[in-house]
Order: sequence, then C-alpha cells, then structure tokens
Amino acid sequence: MTGYDHCDDCQRQTGSTYSLVALVPKDKFKIHGEVKRWAGKGSSGNAVYRVFCPACGSPIAHEPDANRAVSILKAGTLDTEIKKNLKPTVEIWTAGKLPFCQEKLATSFEHMPQ
Repeated sequence: MTGYDHCDDCQRQTGSTYSLVALVPKDKFKIHGEVKRWAGKGSSGNAVYRVFCPACGSPIAHEPDANRAVSILKAGTLDTEIKKNLKPTVEIWTAGKLPFCQEKLATSFEHMPQ
C-alpha cells in the first residue's frame, strides 16, 4: 500500500506537508546495511521508532507501535525509476492533513489503519 502520511510527526520529520510512504508487512521488510533507530512518541501517543542512515541522517522508515504488523518505508528513499512508477492510493492520518492539501486519494484513514 502506497500513499501519503499526514501525521504531525511525519510533517516535522520531512519538513513538508506529508510523507510519501509505502506500508510493508514487517516480516517482509529487510534493510541491508547499518541503520540507527530513534524512539519517540507518534501522533497516536504510542511509541514510534525512526529508522535512519547513520552516515547522512536520511530517514528510511518508521515502525509505529500503533500498528506493529507494518514497517512504513519512506518512499522518497527509493530509486528514481521506482518512485516514478508509484501510484499512491491511500492517505493515513488525515486528522493531521493540512487544509490547503487539496488532493484526495481513493482511500483515507483518519488515523493509523489496523
């Protein structure tokens, strides 16, 4: 599932109005190479674990306690040709969607889908 994450935490982390993300089953998600994790509090009030590159600080994914079955890949980290073929269809955390974001995707969730 690919879409936009409108939570306040993602807005702050990306410095933008939302984050382009791909929800991946945690058991199917593997990162090769060294990463660091930072634990914080997400918009749900639950813990969220930010996964990032220790060399450059680029965000790679986050793992929310609000839905422990998924890893949420920061899709902007994908190769350009892969990104060009993404078709976002889902919006999550629309409770935090900024009023000037006009685009509406096929499916939306006010909070984190289960």
